[in-house]
Amino acid sequence: MEAVKGPDTQREEAFCDLVGRHQAALLRTCCCILNDPQLAQDAVQETFLKAYKAFGGFRKESSEKTWLMRIAVNTCRDMKRRAWFRLVDRRMPLDRLPEPSVPFTPRDDTVLQCISRLPQKEREAILLYFYQDLTLEEAGQALGVPRSTVNSRLERAKARLKKMLEGEEQDE
Repeated sequence: MEAVKGPDTQREEAFCDLVGRHQAALLRTCCCILNDPQLAQDAVQETFLKAYKAFGGFRKESSEKTWLMRIAVNTCRDMKRRAWFRLVDRRMPLDRLPEPSVPFTPRDDTVLQCISRLPQKEREAILLYFYQDLTLEEAGQALGVPRSTVNSRLERAKARLKKMLEGEEQDE
């Protein structure tokens, strides 16, 4: 990200590189939070717009990915707070999610469906920690909460997921 602070051409090239490296991960995370691919694309575009405007303020206290995830999560939260969002049915079938970089197995679909039913705070923690491979510290920075809070959200989410998945297996 050092090159970003150079001349405009270097800044634009560095920004394009940043977009290329993180766009797919941000889109997948936003899709899981918002349950709508079009809204997720809007959220990712808004995330990169905010990031571009704030380049000068990036203090490198976290990684680029953590910084972008925090902007993306906050953007998704803002979108969910809007009144019209609450009036529209946003349940999305998994086949409308963007393609992952690694193919999913049928078991993964079941897990993703269960994750999508978790409370928002637990879902965000699971997505950032397990699906985006952020550390507890980085996930805490992205969510704006202490590491211990992320850890407790993960524990609650894992307990809920275990119950959900055990219920799914008994149904089969």
